[in-house]
Amino acid sequence: MPKQIAGNSLTTAEVSLVKALVREGGRSNQDILAFFSRPGRSINQGRIAEITKGRRYATVPAASPGELRAFLSRWPEHDLVTGLHPVDDELVVKAREAMLNAIGGYNNPRTLFRSECFIVLAVIAWTYLLHWYYRRLGVDYRSRKDDGSLLTTAHGAQKHWELETCLRAPECPLDDAVKTNLRFLIAIRHEVEHQMTRKIDDALSAKVQACALNFNAALKQLCGPRCSLDRGVTIAIQLAGIEREQRNMLLRDMDLPPSLLAAQAAFERDLPEEVARDDRYAWRVMMVQRNTNSKGAADEVVTFVKPGSELDGEIQRVLVKELERRKYRPSQIVAAVQAAGYPDFGQYQHTLLVKELKAKDPKKPFGAFVDIQHKEWWWYQAWLDEVLHHCGENPARYGATPTV
Repeated sequence: MPKQIAGNSLTTAEVSLVKALVREGGRSNQDILAFFSRPGRSINQGRIAEITKGRRYATVPAASPGELRAFLSRWPEHDLVTGLHPVDDELVVKAREAMLNAIGGYNNPRTLFRSECFIVLAVIAWTYLLHWYYRRLGVDYRSRKDDGSLLTTAHGAQKHWELETCLRAPECPLDDAVKTNLRFLIAIRHEVEHQMTRKIDDALSAKVQACALNFNAALKQLCGPRCSLDRGVTIAIQLAGIEREQRNMLLRDMDLPPSLLAAQAAFERDLPEEVARDDRYAWRVMMVQRNTNSKGAADEVVTFVKPGSELDGEIQRVLVKELERRKYRPSQIVAAVQAAGYPDFGQYQHTLLVKELKAKDPKKPFGAFVDIQHKEWWWYQAWLDEVLHHCGENPARYGATPTV
């Protein structure tokens, strides 16, 4: 998990302001301390005395009268919930706002490009948060040319690290699974830039959900629990249910750009298994409609089941029974039939039988596509049973040895 940075110390800019307040006179050390303390940030009052007597920060100059007036004119402007200041904590404020807009847009039923918009805003949110973190550490996150000179915009503004560079920095506080999730979304963003994409939300939803949860966890770890998003964001209301057959049809008809499918496949091909299964890379849940006889729990829309609990075990048993039916490749069907005593039943005979019985009709319980590109079909046990029954009725056709 990200490591928390202590926030109970004065920055250099604040030390300058303390010295300016002392120079101005008329305030006690306790009064000066009040300008820099707030819920979630407790400054030791001894720091003010040390600055006043010159025992600490002797080389830091006092702020100018104009800087002091600007500071006093905007104080107090701290957010009562988070304790953040819109100027002093600008990067964190912007990071939170970008992610809240990303989540709000994604949950908006009128949004057509929800995944694309979420990714763009989420990248901005993470970039601001990591810039804030590196600034607190004293890391120079300005972009430079190969010769070491600073990169600037056309009008002279300094450029700073993009998110990909932030993730590569040795000081990056994020775990591998979190960084992998972000690199995946960045790769998808590069693929969907300036082109029409349709129906990608189902394909990316687990990564998008993980990204939002990871950001909230990082905010709490790095900036404190008061800065979290979970107190202001609730569960999105669901208006429509999806049957398994509907979802299979959606996956077949997603019409995703080949470049997007290729990007996803290339990114995940060599992922370590522990990262691919990590909830911080892709957050997956099962939704089950629930009735309850408990009055206290009657208004809970979502119940989280503890892994390893008795209820979790029962759910997994039902899931395995319902969804994880064994599937056979066509070659395995042929091999099983030949092993059952029908040596003349080969791939060609299997293909003819599939066409004859229209076995790939989605309404029949014989098999399913196993990829969203609608190219690879595997067979259930019901089809193997059907083929064996057919061969049993036509033994001579498939070279069965007569039994005496």
